[in-house]
Amino acid sequence: MDGLTRVSIDFETSHLVFPTIIGTVLLLLGAAIVATRWRRFAGAAGYWSGIFAAMDKFRFFGTIVLTLVYFLLMVPVGNFWPNTGMGFLLCSIPYVALCGLLFLRERARPALAVLGIVSIVSPLLVWWVFAYVFFLTLP
Repeated sequence: MDGLTRVSIDFETSHLVFPTIIGTVLLLLGAAIVATRWRRFAGAAGYWSGIFAAMDKFRFFGTIVLTLVYFLLMVPVGNFWPNTGMGFLLCSIPYVALCGLLFLRERARPALAVLGIVSIVSPLLVWWVFAYVFFLTLP
């Protein structure tokens, strides 16, 4: 009976519980969708080839590359200042700026000034809210 009142938490893996549950649920839901609507997916090859031919490949693949680099650099940069959220902050500012530049149609000075302000203020605001309002540290 003494063991019922004791809780031990493995902090090395405890943060993986909810992402694992959510990922499993999403995989099961995706499998259910494919199982119930497989005929629609089988006939969609022509539709998707047309979409792929008409899409802006530079922006699409540029966003994917920027996001991968962002996620890959966040933890190593954050390891220089552990438990401060500096990895998030220092990687988010250039990520928002580069994504903004990637999707900006006309690069006039006013638009670039707004993009510069947004790329600095928004990550700072998110970092501050998580750190000082919710008491959560980001990577």
